[in-house]
Amino acid sequence: MDIIAKIAEELKIRVKQVEAAVGLIDEGNTIPFIARYRKEATGSLDDEKLRELGEKLEFYRALDARRADVQRLIDEQGKLTDELVAAIENAQTLSELEDIYRPYRPKRRTRASIAAEAGLTPLAELMLEQKKDVDIVAEAEKYLNPEKKINNATDALNGAKDIIAEKVSDNAEFRKWIREFTYRSGNLVAKAKTEEDSVYRLYYDYNEPLSKMPSHRVLAVDRGEKEGILSIKVECDKEKVFDYLRGQMLSARECSSTDFVREATDDAYERLIAPSVQTEMRNTITEQAQEQAIRVFGENLKNLLMLPPVRGKVVMGFDPAYRTGCKIAIVDGFGDVLDMTVVYPTPPQNKTEEAKAKLKSLINKHKVDIISIGNGTASKESEIFVAGMLKELDRPVSYIMTNEAGASVYSASKLASEEFPQFDVSLRSAVSIARRLQDPLAELVKIDPKAIGVGQYQHDMEPKALDNSLSGVVESCVSGVGADLNTASVSLLSHIAGINSKIAKSIYEYRTTVSKFKTRSELLKVKGIGEKAYKQCVGFLRVPESREVLDNTAVHPESYEAAYSLLKLLGYSREDVSERRLSELPKKVEAAGNAKVAAELGIGVPTLNDIVSELMKPGRDPRDELPPQILRTDAMDISSLKAGMEFVGTVRNVADFGAFVDIGVHQDGLVHISKLSNRFVKRASDVVKVGDIIKVRVIDVDVAKKRISLEKIQ
Repeated sequence: MDIIAKIAEELKIRVKQVEAAVGLIDEGNTIPFIARYRKEATGSLDDEKLRELGEKLEFYRALDARRADVQRLIDEQGKLTDELVAAIENAQTLSELEDIYRPYRPKRRTRASIAAEAGLTPLAELMLEQKKDVDIVAEAEKYLNPEKKINNATDALNGAKDIIAEKVSDNAEFRKWIREFTYRSGNLVAKAKTEEDSVYRLYYDYNEPLSKMPSHRVLAVDRGEKEGILSIKVECDKEKVFDYLRGQMLSARECSSTDFVREATDDAYERLIAPSVQTEMRNTITEQAQEQAIRVFGENLKNLLMLPPVRGKVVMGFDPAYRTGCKIAIVDGFGDVLDMTVVYPTPPQNKTEEAKAKLKSLINKHKVDIISIGNGTASKESEIFVAGMLKELDRPVSYIMTNEAGASVYSASKLASEEFPQFDVSLRSAVSIARRLQDPLAELVKIDPKAIGVGQYQHDMEPKALDNSLSGVVESCVSGVGADLNTASVSLLSHIAGINSKIAKSIYEYRTTVSKFKTRSELLKVKGIGEKAYKQCVGFLRVPESREVLDNTAVHPESYEAAYSLLKLLGYSREDVSERRLSELPKKVEAAGNAKVAAELGIGVPTLNDIVSELMKPGRDPRDELPPQILRTDAMDISSLKAGMEFVGTVRNVADFGAFVDIGVHQDGLVHISKLSNRFVKRASDVVKVGDIIKVRVIDVDVAKKRISLEKIQ
């Protein structure tokens, strides 16, 4: 198989792009580095496409390794033919490859092998010849073998049929046809194993084509089966399969062997092929559903991590609870903890006035700007309490509901205990909730991505595949934003491309025990960072204090010379960069001709464009260009909602079937995929993403079930 051509075809990109990307990956370059600094080579493939390319490369290389194994194993048996070699080389999937190997795979004792041991193989071969002048029953009398329990012609004929059935089952071409037919025309059928109501009631008597079943429904029935509530099976028109197999195995003329071959062929499908193919189909649609769910999770995680930070504000983190009280942490504009306390405005204590007095005092003392309320247990009561308190304040303060998923995981982690050894576990989560508003990326990288909970059925995913995907998303986000070498946490640094946790700790130790970084190039003094690691990570790290202005940009040191040559060519100086006097730079480059300027500088046009963008805004954060998060001053309740009411809301989660939107009433409303756009939408993520600010209209409200149905206003 030509892996390069195959990947190019599947990703719909040029062969040269794949060749370049594969070469760079094989050299040990990270995906963010390739995406950002090797655009000329790859034709500007982005992180997402490069990661997909990398996954396909790994898969096809593993397939080729298995291909070589199969060929070797058959050859060792002395059974390798030119036809088999061609079939092995042409196999496009692991299933096809294993089908070819099936007849040569060492088997446990089967009915067919027992029959073969009894000497019935010649009878089976004669039966398959289907000669008109042969009486197969009379021939069977010649194969009696009491020692092998072949006591009569019927025993011999049954044994021969078992041999034929296994031969049919082992035929790679037959299996491929049946597999494709089953997927194309088969149905997944779910039945209830209980009369009790459950979240799986929709699937108590359910039937849907395999090829059209959306991922969230596949994962739902899988979970229902695991929990013992549903029984699942795959069904297809077996008469059509019988017709196909009989057409392949039966002679056009009737003879004494015809009925026996037909019976053997039908038995091959029902006993040997159907169970394994149907299991394969279940596995196939589950794997496809998991891949889609992982993609959705990755997209949601990326959008959550890239929420715009709220800078320079004093924030009160409010971690709601009932019996144990609401934990409060106040952090300054740099995320440093100023104060902490616990109040009890919620049931069962209901010490509302006492809580108000304490929080008002803290708000005035520390000049709090925003209250970040966790959206977990007791959050609605806490929101109502906070909204009421804000009306009694003399200074303007707003609040926001913050996704607190994973806060408890973080607060009990080793990292949190190292960061806040003096604080109680419960109070650490309040700090996290406050900091998530100030810099979502810097805070959320401290938490296992799976615990953040912005996917569908993430706990049912294959752990390794999910971890690989999410760690890649985090790496791309952190590298895309960049990190300040002198202030970034170890957690943040460890997600920069080319840096692992050990090197991140070395960077932290260097800046705390030796000195703060004055330039990017000082990274080479850090233990564990050689030329290779430096090359991969340095472009994603910033040193705002450096005299070298480019050290506070995403321009890679390898392009510094080109950047300054560009400035000189167009009549600018280094001081013009720091003084931000380059407003006419893009026009001057365009007037001179991008391609011409790039050629004169010895770089590609993509690199030129990136340099111009960075020179225009040194130290820029790409998240600042996104719409700000919505701050509120008043609370609403679900019972106050009416059909037709319109809101501006924040997308909190996206699944294949729709988007969940926070409109300020505690329960997120669902915009079903059919209500997201005027045009057909295949996936909700094609229209909205986590963090989007959108206008919605209330369609229906079910107060008892706490369900809000919304539609996106176009």
